Amino acid sequence: MKNSRRNAFTLVEVLILVVIVAVLAVTIIPQFSSSTKDAMMSNLKFNLRSVRSQLEVYKGHHLGVYPPANTNADFKNQLTQKTDQNATLDQVNGPHGPYIEGDIPSNPFSHSTNVEILRGDTEPTAPTGSTDGWQYNPQHGWFYPNNIEYFQSPGVSPI
Repeated sequence: MKNSRRNAFTLVEVLILVVIVAVLAVTIIPQFSSSTKDAMMSNLKFNLRSVRSQLEVYKGHHLGVYPPANTNADFKNQLTQKTDQNATLDQVNGPHGPYIEGDIPSNPFSHSTNVEILRGDTEPTAPTGSTDGWQYNPQHGWFYPNNIEYFQSPGVSPI
């Protein structure tokens, strides 16, 4: 009798392999998705600190006033162009700025650099409902992300 060698897996062996791979996938994939969210939250906090610190520098250069803004473009111009002490844009002789090179950092959750301008004396506690990346109140200098993940994150202080 010849001893025949088999060169393939049996159906049972293949099924066992599929079950093992499925169990590993179920335990490993959620860890990657939470680390992605953690990385985006870390990036969001870094961008917030960067813009907020530049807002304070701007206030110091402009007689204690935060960048005046009625629109997204106004806000971006005040931070990305040169200005005089009275916050008038002056690309030639403006002694102050730019405070941010290029554009406002994007919100990593919405991938938007747009800024929704807010009014009033109530500090933001939630997103505005728009798709803008950020929210800004020129009267108080409040700069917040415009996404629910920030406001739901435990241990996040407003400023």
